Amino acid sequence: MQFFDNNDTLSSIHHQAISLTMSKDFAEKRRGKIDIVEFQGSEQENRRRELLSVEVEAQQEKIVAAHGEEHFRKQVMTAFFAQVKKQVNEEFDNKAYVYNNVLSIEDAAPTILELLSLRATSVNKIKPLATSLTWLATDLVSLVNKPQYRKRADVQVNDAKLALSYIGLDNLKLVMPTFILKHWLPSSTAPFNLMKRKLWNDSLSIALAASVLADHSGANRYAAFTTGMLSNIGQLAITRCFLNTYNRMYKQELRKAFNAKDKRLHNILSKIENSPELLLEQLVLRSSKLSADLIELMNFERLPITEAMFDLAYAETIDTMNPIAKIVTKAKVYIDYRNLAKVNLISEEDKLSLFEAAKLTKTEISLLNKSDIDHIKLKFN
Repeated sequence: MQFFDNNDTLSSIHHQAISLTMSKDFAEKRRGKIDIVEFQGSEQENRRRELLSVEVEAQQEKIVAAHGEEHFRKQVMTAFFAQVKKQVNEEFDNKAYVYNNVLSIEDAAPTILELLSLRATSVNKIKPLATSLTWLATDLVSLVNKPQYRKRADVQVNDAKLALSYIGLDNLKLVMPTFILKHWLPSSTAPFNLMKRKLWNDSLSIALAASVLADHSGANRYAAFTTGMLSNIGQLAITRCFLNTYNRMYKQELRKAFNAKDKRLHNILSKIENSPELLLEQLVLRSSKLSADLIELMNFERLPITEAMFDLAYAETIDTMNPIAKIVTKAKVYIDYRNLAKVNLISEEDKLSLFEAAKLTKTEISLLNKSDIDHIKLKFN
């Protein structure tokens, strides 16, 4: 987000919050050291790394002889990480590939979200779309069968269409964005084992905080909630793509070394661990812009979130954002602060700088402090 990146203090805070999604230990190690230039490097350095030979086997004798085993290990790691970086860069440059193959977004999902924004919509219009998505139909049935939502303990709903009628339009405006984004979460974020849950929790909290602020300001609550929920879609896509690509290429390199009977190379490769810095680099540089690109591919005509997503990605100050983007930025700022404050990774001075830049008023902060922005509350008749 340009809102964060154009200010060194805000940038450091936001990048620290992103690193926290990977692990608390990683965030603590990087405290006070986040600098986007560190990740971007010079263009010359980037080109140098990308040009490193991936055929490390052929260089082994030369490297070992000249620089020793440790230098060879570093060269192997550098070459492998350069391969991964080059591959993920190519994949992220192809937005249609990310949309269709990484997140596998079905047309029915954005259509449902748009239908829910229309005044003249109905549950009957949503039923055929929802039931066409097997995973969504299953989630809807599971929802209405939860003890707190069942009218009778001895009766279970087995039909998704009946579940939709029971849930109702008002509840669906919370349920659908939530279930849809949850479906796009990475199936696994190993070795960053808590990252999946943190990505989910942050998305939900941003959406609920945006909803609270929209109510307070008289803005479109559904648009604010949906924009907040989808504002992290770029992070989800990057995490899925990066981890899948890394794991695939890592297995390929191990297999190559094994087949070549190169025990030394195989031993070094087997000890390489996925680098949180590489993933953080991609998240920092790409996530907000990728979110905007993915939302644009959804071709919303009536749901007013595309402009907001591009403002979140490219607007330099909150004053230049449209109303929904302003609300979501405030929500993101508040969630970043809250997450960092829980683990004592933000100072009082940085907190004030963050809130001032987002123009979060004392009234808004107080409202968010006392609101439950961690749980969706549905109202059934």
